[in-house]
Amino acid sequence: MKEDKTLVCADCGQQFVFTASEQEFYEEKGFTNEPKRCPACRRARKQQRNSSRKLFPVVCAECGKETMIPFEPKEDRPVYCRECFEARKGN
Repeated sequence: MKEDKTLVCADCGQQFVFTASEQEFYEEKGFTNEPKRCPACRRARKQQRNSSRKLFPVVCAECGKETMIPFEPKEDRPVYCRECFEARKGN
């Protein structure tokens, strides 16, 4: 049985609790390292990464809907909106 652990955030230096349920989740996902950042610092870091991402406008090759993608499209390859991509992934 797992027990809660108190860890210290590498960014802000504050203590935070790594709960038993979080430890089980990490284990299920195959993560071998404990988190180095508290939840607030993890959220801030993720938001910073996502806000600096450049998006490119495209038209879906399947349905014609306009959408944004996080990579520069190549002219020789079709690009799909999220819905069409998910539908094609199932085939």
